[in-house]
Amino acid sequence: MRVAFVLDGAPAELEAGEGEMLVDALRAAGRLSVRETCGIGVCGACAVIVDDEPVSACLMLAAQVDGRSVTTVEGLPDDDPVLQAFTQAHAAQCGWCTPGMVLTVKAMLADDPQIDRERAAEGLGGNLCRCGSYSRILDAVQLAAELTLKED
Repeated sequence: MRVAFVLDGAPAELEAGEGEMLVDALRAAGRLSVRETCGIGVCGACAVIVDDEPVSACLMLAAQVDGRSVTTVEGLPDDDPVLQAFTQAHAAQCGWCTPGMVLTVKAMLADDPQIDRERAAEGLGGNLCRCGSYSRILDAVQLAAELTLKED
């Protein structure tokens, strides 16, 4: 089936099989930051933003994004405040979880750019870092919030 949607700000179409998950379709389209790890929506490695909401791409059918907007890390500008914050705070160790973390943080900050550390930790509860870089990730969230507020 043909799926037409906006991918990282540009019109896109892809051919998706019946029952094909969004994570697989996006990876086939070259969005390698979308990573399947658990396949059951508990790790956050496949997180993308669909119509301004973070979702687990391993739980969403590719057909469900027809007519919608999908953002992956590849669609973020280099000067994105969340990307800058993750770099400045050294919030990635192996980097496997980073794209999903970045997109989840972007969605959180869009809702509330004055998020505190406790709420940030709660909001990232569905994103696992197997390296244990949580302290630096939370530092990055705080820095991203500051950078986001400066932009506004």
